[in-house]
Amino acid sequence: MIKKVSPRTGGHSRPPLERMQRLHDLLMNERPVNCQQLGREFEVSYKTIQRDLDFMRDRLNLPIEYDPARYTFRYTEPVEAFPLLQVSEGEILALFVAQKVLAQYRGTPFEKTLGSAFQKLTGSLKEEVSFDLGEWGSDYSFRVTGASAADLETFRLLARAIVQRQQVSFSYQPLRAQAPETRDVHPYHLANVDNAWYLLAHDPQRGQIRTFALPRIRTPKLSGKSFDRPRGFSAEKELKGGFGVFAGKGKHEVRIHFDSFAARLVRERDWHPTQKIRELKNGSLELRLTLGALEEIERWILSWGDHAKVLSPPSLAQSVKKRIQTMLKSYR
Repeated sequence: MIKKVSPRTGGHSRPPLERMQRLHDLLMNERPVNCQQLGREFEVSYKTIQRDLDFMRDRLNLPIEYDPARYTFRYTEPVEAFPLLQVSEGEILALFVAQKVLAQYRGTPFEKTLGSAFQKLTGSLKEEVSFDLGEWGSDYSFRVTGASAADLETFRLLARAIVQRQQVSFSYQPLRAQAPETRDVHPYHLANVDNAWYLLAHDPQRGQIRTFALPRIRTPKLSGKSFDRPRGFSAEKELKGGFGVFAGKGKHEVRIHFDSFAARLVRERDWHPTQKIRELKNGSLELRLTLGALEEIERWILSWGDHAKVLSPPSLAQSVKKRIQTMLKSYR
Protein backbone atom coordinates (compact mmCIF):
# COMPACT_ATOMS: atom_id res chain seq x y z
CA MET A 1 0.00 0.00 0.00
CA ILE A 2 1.34 3.43 -0.97
CA LYS A 3 -0.22 6.34 0.83
CA LYS A 4 0.72 9.96 1.30
CA VAL A 5 1.32 10.85 4.92
CA SER A 6 1.19 14.33 6.40
CA PRO A 7 4.64 15.85 7.02
CA ARG A 8 5.67 16.32 10.60
CA THR A 9 5.45 19.75 12.04
CA GLY A 10 7.70 21.29 14.60
CA GLY A 11 11.02 23.09 14.76
CA HIS A 12 11.56 26.74 13.98
CA SER A 13 12.17 26.73 10.22
CA ARG A 14 10.19 25.06 7.49
CA PRO A 15 11.65 22.18 5.42
CA PRO A 16 14.07 22.96 2.53
CA LEU A 17 11.61 21.66 -0.08
CA GLU A 18 8.98 24.11 1.14
CA ARG A 19 11.48 26.97 0.83
CA MET A 20 12.47 25.89 -2.67
CA GLN A 21 8.83 25.55 -3.70
CA ARG A 22 8.30 29.14 -2.53
CA LEU A 23 11.35 30.29 -4.51
CA HIS A 24 10.06 28.42 -7.56
CA ASP A 25 6.64 30.10 -7.29
CA LEU A 26 8.27 33.54 -7.10
CA LEU A 27 10.51 32.84 -10.08
CA MET A 28 7.65 31.39 -12.12
CA ASN A 29 5.59 34.55 -11.52
CA GLU A 30 8.58 36.86 -12.16
CA ARG A 31 8.34 38.33 -8.69
CA PRO A 32 11.37 39.71 -6.80
CA VAL A 33 13.50 37.19 -4.89
CA ASN A 34 15.06 38.92 -1.90
CA CYS A 35 17.29 36.58 0.12
CA GLN A 36 17.21 38.76 3.25
CA GLN A 37 13.42 39.04 3.25
CA LEU A 38 12.88 35.34 2.52
CA GLY A 39 15.37 34.45 5.24
CA ARG A 40 13.23 36.32 7.77
CA GLU A 41 10.05 34.70 6.40
CA PHE A 42 11.47 31.19 6.82
CA GLU A 43 13.49 31.98 9.97
CA VAL A 44 16.81 31.08 8.36
CA SER A 45 19.84 33.10 7.27
CA TYR A 46 20.01 34.77 3.86
CA LYS A 47 22.92 32.42 3.08
CA THR A 48 20.56 29.46 3.47
CA ILE A 49 18.26 30.97 0.85
CA GLN A 50 21.28 31.50 -1.40
CA ARG A 51 22.25 27.85 -0.95
CA ASP A 52 18.70 26.82 -1.85
CA LEU A 53 19.01 28.79 -5.10
CA ASP A 54 22.41 27.23 -5.81
CA PHE A 55 20.96 23.76 -5.22
CA MET A 56 18.02 24.45 -7.54
CA ARG A 57 20.39 25.67 -10.26
CA ASP A 58 23.24 23.17 -9.93
CA ARG A 59 21.51 19.97 -8.77
CA LEU A 60 17.96 20.34 -10.10
CA ASN A 61 19.17 21.96 -13.35
CA LEU A 62 16.71 24.83 -13.11
CA PRO A 63 17.63 27.80 -15.36
CA ILE A 64 18.30 30.36 -12.60
CA GLU A 65 20.51 33.43 -12.99
CA TYR A 66 20.99 36.71 -11.13
CA ASP A 67 19.63 39.84 -12.81
CA PRO A 68 21.86 42.75 -11.66
CA ALA A 69 19.59 45.32 -13.31
CA ARG A 70 16.65 44.32 -11.05
CA TYR A 71 18.69 43.08 -8.05
CA THR A 72 16.88 39.74 -8.12
CA PHE A 73 16.97 36.25 -9.60
CA ARG A 74 14.99 35.00 -12.58
CA TYR A 75 14.31 31.96 -14.77
CA THR A 76 16.03 32.34 -18.14
CA GLU A 77 13.62 29.96 -19.86
CA PRO A 78 10.15 28.47 -19.20
CA VAL A 79 9.90 25.86 -16.42
CA GLU A 80 6.90 23.54 -16.43
CA ALA A 81 7.02 22.34 -12.84
CA PHE A 82 9.25 22.10 -9.79
CA PRO A 83 11.02 18.74 -10.34
CA LEU A 84 10.70 17.32 -6.82
CA LEU A 85 7.06 17.95 -6.01
CA GLN A 86 4.93 17.38 -9.10
CA VAL A 87 4.18 13.65 -8.99
CA SER A 88 0.94 12.13 -10.26
CA GLU A 89 -0.70 8.82 -9.42
CA GLY A 90 0.20 7.58 -12.90
CA GLU A 91 3.83 8.41 -12.25
CA ILE A 92 3.72 6.48 -9.00
CA LEU A 93 2.44 3.47 -10.96
CA ALA A 94 5.32 3.98 -13.40
CA LEU A 95 7.70 3.95 -10.46
CA PHE A 96 6.18 0.68 -9.31
CA VAL A 97 6.83 -0.84 -12.73
CA ALA A 98 10.41 0.47 -12.50
CA GLN A 99 10.69 -1.16 -9.10
CA LYS A 100 9.72 -4.49 -10.65
CA VAL A 101 12.47 -4.01 -13.24
CA LEU A 102 14.93 -3.44 -10.42
CA ALA A 103 13.94 -6.67 -8.68
CA GLN A 104 17.46 -7.93 -9.34
CA TYR A 105 18.56 -5.71 -6.43
CA ARG A 106 16.30 -7.42 -3.89
CA GLY A 107 18.28 -8.53 -0.87
CA THR A 108 21.10 -6.09 -1.63
CA PRO A 109 21.95 -2.78 0.10
CA PHE A 110 19.94 -1.00 -2.62
CA GLU A 111 16.61 -2.54 -1.54
CA LYS A 112 16.31 -0.31 1.52
CA THR A 113 17.48 2.76 -0.43
CA LEU A 114 14.90 2.20 -3.17
CA GLY A 115 12.13 1.78 -0.62
CA SER A 116 13.15 5.03 1.06
CA ALA A 117 13.13 6.85 -2.29
CA PHE A 118 9.60 5.65 -3.03
CA GLN A 119 8.38 6.87 0.36
CA LYS A 120 9.86 10.31 -0.22
CA LEU A 121 8.37 10.61 -3.68
CA THR A 122 4.87 9.63 -2.58
CA GLY A 123 5.17 11.90 0.45
CA SER A 124 5.68 14.88 -1.86
CA LEU A 125 2.19 14.58 -3.37
CA LYS A 126 -0.09 17.52 -2.62
CA GLU A 127 -3.15 15.28 -2.37
CA GLU A 128 -3.51 11.88 -0.78
CA VAL A 129 -2.99 8.94 -3.08
CA SER A 130 -3.79 5.47 -1.78
CA PHE A 131 -3.78 2.26 -3.77
CA ASP A 132 -2.70 -1.30 -3.21
CA LEU A 133 0.32 -2.23 -5.31
CA GLY A 134 -0.21 -5.84 -4.35
CA GLU A 135 -3.17 -5.96 -6.72
CA TRP A 136 -0.82 -5.32 -9.64
CA GLY A 137 2.17 -7.27 -8.37
CA SER A 138 1.23 -10.47 -10.21
CA ASP A 139 0.28 -8.66 -13.44
CA TYR A 140 3.78 -7.55 -14.42
CA SER A 141 7.00 -9.49 -14.75
CA PHE A 142 10.42 -8.74 -16.24
CA ARG A 143 13.17 -11.05 -17.34
CA VAL A 144 16.67 -9.71 -17.85
CA THR A 145 19.25 -11.64 -19.86
CA GLY A 146 22.87 -10.76 -19.27
CA ALA A 147 22.28 -8.32 -16.41
CA SER A 148 25.30 -6.27 -15.42
CA ALA A 149 27.65 -7.80 -12.86
CA ALA A 150 28.58 -4.34 -11.56
CA ASP A 151 29.52 -4.26 -7.89
CA LEU A 152 26.96 -2.32 -5.84
CA GLU A 153 29.60 -0.72 -3.63
CA THR A 154 31.38 0.54 -6.74
CA PHE A 155 28.09 1.96 -7.96
CA ARG A 156 27.46 3.59 -4.58
CA LEU A 157 30.90 5.22 -4.46
CA LEU A 158 30.68 6.54 -8.03
CA ALA A 159 27.17 7.90 -7.43
CA ARG A 160 28.45 9.75 -4.36
CA ALA A 161 31.43 11.10 -6.32
CA ILE A 162 29.12 12.44 -9.06
CA VAL A 163 26.90 14.24 -6.55
CA GLN A 164 29.82 15.63 -4.55
CA ARG A 165 31.87 16.47 -7.66
CA GLN A 166 34.87 14.51 -6.41
CA GLN A 167 37.67 13.08 -8.54
CA VAL A 168 37.92 9.28 -8.50
CA SER A 169 40.86 6.97 -9.08
CA PHE A 170 40.52 3.29 -9.97
CA SER A 171 42.12 0.37 -11.75
CA TYR A 172 40.50 -0.36 -15.12
CA GLN A 173 40.84 -3.25 -17.55
CA PRO A 174 40.15 -2.10 -21.16
CA LEU A 175 38.95 -4.86 -23.47
CA ARG A 176 41.95 -4.60 -25.79
CA ALA A 177 44.62 -4.11 -23.10
CA GLN A 178 46.68 -6.92 -21.63
CA ALA A 179 46.95 -5.37 -18.16
CA PRO A 180 44.83 -3.05 -15.99
CA GLU A 181 45.46 0.70 -16.13
CA THR A 182 45.18 3.31 -13.39
CA ARG A 183 42.72 6.11 -14.20
CA ASP A 184 42.07 9.41 -12.40
CA VAL A 185 38.80 10.87 -13.70
CA HIS A 186 36.07 13.42 -13.09
CA PRO A 187 32.83 11.35 -12.93
CA TYR A 188 29.90 13.03 -14.72
CA HIS A 189 27.13 10.47 -15.19
CA LEU A 190 26.04 6.85 -14.65
CA ALA A 191 24.10 5.31 -17.53
CA ASN A 192 22.31 1.98 -17.81
CA VAL A 193 22.44 0.79 -21.42
CA ASP A 194 21.00 -2.64 -22.31
CA ASN A 195 20.99 -3.72 -18.64
CA ALA A 196 24.65 -2.80 -18.13
CA TRP A 197 26.03 0.13 -16.12
CA TYR A 198 28.58 2.59 -17.51
CA LEU A 199 30.37 5.62 -16.11
CA LEU A 200 30.78 8.71 -18.28
CA ALA A 201 33.77 10.63 -16.96
CA HIS A 202 36.25 13.24 -18.11
CA ASP A 203 39.79 11.88 -18.23
CA PRO A 204 42.12 14.90 -17.74
CA GLN A 205 45.18 12.90 -18.84
CA ARG A 206 43.56 12.11 -22.21
CA GLY A 207 41.66 15.39 -22.44
CA GLN A 208 38.27 13.91 -23.30
CA ILE A 209 35.17 12.20 -21.93
CA ARG A 210 35.56 8.42 -21.72
CA THR A 211 33.11 5.59 -21.06
CA PHE A 212 33.93 2.94 -18.43
CA ALA A 213 32.05 -0.33 -17.89
CA LEU A 214 31.41 -0.72 -14.16
CA PRO A 215 32.25 -4.47 -13.99
CA ARG A 216 35.79 -3.64 -15.20
CA ILE A 217 36.37 -0.95 -12.55
CA ARG A 218 38.41 -2.17 -9.57
CA THR A 219 39.31 -0.58 -6.20
CA PRO A 220 37.72 2.85 -6.81
CA LYS A 221 38.68 5.57 -4.34
CA LEU A 222 37.62 9.15 -3.75
CA SER A 223 40.68 11.36 -4.11
CA GLY A 224 39.28 14.25 -2.07
CA LYS A 225 39.93 16.63 -4.99
CA SER A 226 36.91 18.51 -6.31
CA PHE A 227 36.10 19.49 -9.90
CA ASP A 228 33.53 21.56 -11.78
CA ARG A 229 31.34 19.77 -14.30
CA PRO A 230 30.84 21.85 -17.48
CA ARG A 231 27.37 23.40 -17.66
CA GLY A 232 27.04 22.26 -21.25
CA PHE A 233 27.54 18.57 -20.45
CA SER A 234 24.68 16.35 -21.62
CA ALA A 235 24.73 12.58 -21.21
CA GLU A 236 22.05 12.32 -23.90
CA LYS A 237 24.26 14.13 -26.40
CA GLU A 238 27.28 12.05 -25.44
CA LEU A 239 25.43 8.79 -26.03
CA LYS A 240 23.41 9.87 -29.06
CA GLY A 241 26.04 9.01 -31.67
CA GLY A 242 26.54 5.43 -30.54
CA PHE A 243 24.37 2.42 -31.23
CA GLY A 244 24.95 1.32 -27.66
CA VAL A 245 27.12 3.18 -25.19
CA PHE A 246 30.26 4.02 -27.19
CA ALA A 247 29.46 7.10 -29.26
CA GLY A 248 32.67 7.77 -31.18
CA LYS A 249 33.50 10.95 -33.07
CA GLY A 250 32.80 9.83 -36.64
CA LYS A 251 29.69 10.23 -38.78
CA HIS A 252 28.81 6.96 -40.48
CA GLU A 253 25.68 6.66 -42.63
CA VAL A 254 24.64 3.05 -42.06
CA ARG A 255 22.16 1.20 -44.29
CA ILE A 256 21.02 -2.34 -43.49
CA HIS A 257 18.63 -4.55 -45.46
CA PHE A 258 16.35 -6.87 -43.46
CA ASP A 259 14.33 -9.64 -45.08
CA SER A 260 10.57 -9.93 -44.52
CA PHE A 261 10.98 -12.18 -41.46
CA ALA A 262 13.38 -9.84 -39.61
CA ALA A 263 11.55 -6.72 -40.83
CA ARG A 264 8.53 -7.57 -38.67
CA LEU A 265 10.77 -7.61 -35.59
CA VAL A 266 12.72 -4.49 -36.56
CA ARG A 267 9.51 -2.47 -36.93
CA GLU A 268 8.46 -3.33 -33.38
CA ARG A 269 11.24 -1.34 -31.66
CA ASP A 270 12.98 2.00 -31.69
CA TRP A 271 16.63 1.11 -32.17
CA HIS A 272 18.25 4.54 -32.36
CA PRO A 273 17.22 8.25 -32.31
CA THR A 274 18.43 8.73 -35.92
CA GLN A 275 16.72 5.67 -37.40
CA LYS A 276 14.70 5.86 -40.62
CA ILE A 277 12.88 2.93 -42.17
CA ARG A 278 12.26 2.54 -45.90
CA GLU A 279 9.69 -0.10 -46.77
CA LEU A 280 10.61 -2.41 -49.66
CA LYS A 281 8.87 -5.05 -51.74
CA ASN A 282 7.91 -8.44 -50.30
CA GLY A 283 7.73 -7.02 -46.76
CA SER A 284 11.45 -6.36 -46.40
CA LEU A 285 12.87 -3.02 -45.31
CA GLU A 286 15.97 -0.85 -45.21
CA LEU A 287 17.07 0.60 -41.87
CA ARG A 288 19.14 3.79 -41.95
CA LEU A 289 21.17 5.13 -39.01
CA THR A 290 23.75 7.86 -38.44
CA LEU A 291 26.40 6.65 -35.99
CA GLY A 292 29.64 7.92 -34.49
CA ALA A 293 31.15 4.42 -34.16
CA LEU A 294 30.56 1.04 -35.84
CA GLU A 295 31.81 -1.60 -33.39
CA GLU A 296 28.52 -2.15 -31.55
CA ILE A 297 26.33 -2.03 -34.66
CA GLU A 298 28.56 -4.73 -36.20
CA ARG A 299 27.83 -7.12 -33.32
CA TRP A 300 24.12 -6.32 -33.57
CA ILE A 301 24.03 -7.02 -37.32
CA LEU A 302 25.76 -10.36 -36.79
CA SER A 303 23.10 -11.33 -34.24
CA TRP A 304 20.50 -11.32 -37.08
CA GLY A 305 22.36 -14.01 -39.02
CA ASP A 306 21.39 -14.23 -42.70
CA HIS A 307 18.30 -12.07 -42.16
CA ALA A 308 20.38 -8.86 -42.35
CA LYS A 309 22.82 -7.49 -44.93
CA VAL A 310 24.95 -4.35 -44.72
CA LEU A 311 24.47 -2.04 -47.70
CA SER A 312 26.76 0.76 -46.50
CA PRO A 313 29.27 1.94 -45.54
CA PRO A 314 31.63 -0.43 -47.40
CA SER A 315 34.01 -0.56 -44.42
CA LEU A 316 31.23 -2.00 -42.21
CA ALA A 317 30.21 -4.52 -44.88
CA GLN A 318 33.84 -5.67 -45.17
CA SER A 319 34.24 -5.93 -41.41
CA VAL A 320 31.07 -8.04 -41.07
CA LYS A 321 32.18 -10.26 -43.97
CA LYS A 322 35.60 -10.78 -42.39
CA ARG A 323 34.01 -11.63 -39.03
CA ILE A 324 31.73 -14.22 -40.66
CA GLN A 325 34.69 -15.83 -42.42
CA THR A 326 36.62 -16.00 -39.14
CA MET A 327 33.61 -17.58 -37.42
CA LEU A 328 33.28 -20.11 -40.21
CA LYS A 329 36.90 -21.21 -39.76
CA SER A 330 36.32 -21.85 -36.07
CA TYR A 331 33.60 -24.42 -36.96
CA ARG A 332 35.64 -26.34 -39.49
